[in-house]
Amino acid sequence: MAAHQLALSVPATANAVSTARHQAVNGIRRWNAEWDDDVEHTAALVISELLTNAVQHAGTGRILLALRLTGTALRIEVCDSSSLLPQPGPPDDDSETGRGLLLVSALTDRHGAEPTPTGKRCWAELPLLAPTRTDNHAFLRGS
Repeated sequence: MAAHQLALSVPATANAVSTARHQAVNGIRRWNAEWDDDVEHTAALVISELLTNAVQHAGTGRILLALRLTGTALRIEVCDSSSLLPQPGPPDDDSETGRGLLLVSALTDRHGAEPTPTGKRCWAELPLLAPTRTDNHAFLRGS
């Protein structure tokens, strides 16, 4: 079964997170998959959290955002140049940060992080509530 895919190269800046999230959500809408709106909203939140973590912890350079749709899940991946894997834990009560991975964990079926030759990949998979149409293969590439 062919899967829909989308890949975006994103600058490692806070301003780029919102733009990339909008591009990604607009891209997955064009797939015409049969899912409810909750999948798009959840995907937008997970994309924001993973990209924000990459911007905060990876430093400068580019971040790769990739999405792939199969018949059962929407996989979101964010690759950056830092080799430090995330260490989720309870945030401080007074902290305004530190809850992103807890949200990702609560909203997805599976998630994780793994080293790559150039840094790391953080990923999450959203279950699909309805079967998807993947008969029209699409690959979108942005910069």
